[in-house]
Amino acid sequence: MANPWIAIAALAVVAIAIPLSMMAVSALLRPSVPEFSKRATYESGEVPTGSSTGLRFNIQYYMVALLFVVFDIETVLIFPWTVVYGEAVAEVGPVRALAPMLVFIGILVVGLAWAWRNGAVEWIRSPRAESQRVNRQS
Repeated sequence: MANPWIAIAALAVVAIAIPLSMMAVSALLRPSVPEFSKRATYESGEVPTGSSTGLRFNIQYYMVALLFVVFDIETVLIFPWTVVYGEAVAEVGPVRALAPMLVFIGILVVGLAWAWRNGAVEWIRSPRAESQRVNRQS
């Protein structure tokens, strides 16, 4: 029987060779027209003006992104667990099969409660939106 590491090594070589060869071929075939405008900073169709040190971004965008990543990973980890849960119950019993997932979900619930308590999941309302909300309630 052949060594399984040979197939893994061959796959690694192919995985490295294909992107490198694609980059080499494109470097050889593409036209090279050096211009200053190609090296200029470009931000979503707008020419940047001034310094970027004075810009402030709302931290809420980053918090929502981080929370999304955390709970997205949670979903990725729960799906395989549900697949093997039936076999695990047959092998070790329902309590020993369910306990690790309950601890995992409990830690995530504590993290969500902490984020909620610290305002990470609440958007800051603008004065205009707040006045419209008050007007609707009246």
